[in-house]
Amino acid sequence: MGVEKVFHMTGGVGETSYSRNSSLQKKASDMMKHIILETVEEVCLTTKSKSIGIADLGCSSGPNTLSNVKEIIETVQRTSPNNIPEFLVFLNDLPTNDFNAIFQALPDFRHQLKSAVPSNIYIAAYPGSFYGRLFPDHCLHFIYSTYSLHRLSRIPPGIYDEQGRSMNKDNIYISEKSSPLVSEAYFKQFQEDYSLFLSSRSEELVSGGKMVLILLGREGLHHADRGNTFFWKILSKSLTNLVSKGDLEKERLDSYEVHFYAPCKEEIEDMVNREGSFEVDRLEMFEVEKNIIGNGMSYGTMVAMTVRAIQESMIAHHFGEAIIESLFEEYGRLVDEEMAKEEIRPITFLLVLTKL
Repeated sequence: MGVEKVFHMTGGVGETSYSRNSSLQKKASDMMKHIILETVEEVCLTTKSKSIGIADLGCSSGPNTLSNVKEIIETVQRTSPNNIPEFLVFLNDLPTNDFNAIFQALPDFRHQLKSAVPSNIYIAAYPGSFYGRLFPDHCLHFIYSTYSLHRLSRIPPGIYDEQGRSMNKDNIYISEKSSPLVSEAYFKQFQEDYSLFLSSRSEELVSGGKMVLILLGREGLHHADRGNTFFWKILSKSLTNLVSKGDLEKERLDSYEVHFYAPCKEEIEDMVNREGSFEVDRLEMFEVEKNIIGNGMSYGTMVAMTVRAIQESMIAHHFGEAIIESLFEEYGRLVDEEMAKEEIRPITFLLVLTKL
């Protein structure tokens, strides 16, 4: 099937509680939200169940978490006004996520659902990695995940030699200078993770249940693209600049890698076909344009804020917190420099799948 290009006035990279609610990520999610709600309507029209199971994978803990749930519930109510089901809402993220913040917001959330009967909405947290089983068999009708699936379960072990040294020297992700073995290792990890994700969700969804997945990707088969992959090259350069200034030890940089993978359309389709549990209903590519969004900040500063949200905890753990401010100031500056030469177009894929 073909891929429709949809041009957006936003950008962003990654998934954490901060990035999920940054202007870049939120703008992109809002512009694709109608597809999520249309898919929910389709689920409502085909299910006769007295309860509907909904899961948000990579839910985070910001205000968008419950606002997304609210819109989904209201869509179901409009679609089936005479037969409103019970709502079983499962919120998933890693155990380090601040689920308490979500629960503290529940009273206000229920108050905002003016047309809902509060007693028919059950919300639970399911901490854990979505690369594996999370929920009981056939309990879900609809799953969605926004800006989470491009994150791998681990750094690919195949990038290390027998002595445990990285074969991706002077890089933190795949670049044009990386060995083909590095690209192969990242791709293999993506295949392993994505296959496990699909097979796990297949067991949890009812027949005819649907998933909407929004993730970062790349446009062509070449791994070192001038899109999401290029932003990691800029982060690597920013870290290298701190080494040259004496603010960072080179040995620390040599041992740092990111667990991220930007798949292309062909790789996504191939993995769905190989796993065999789902049919692709829709696959759209959203190509990001260079525009400034709010507050008078440069594009580079806004991208730096988003990438900081993804990587800050890992960078602080690996390098120490002292470099964070100077690192992302440098990063924003370099992004603006690159954008002045040639536009960088981050790619987002939206994938709608139906359980066979």
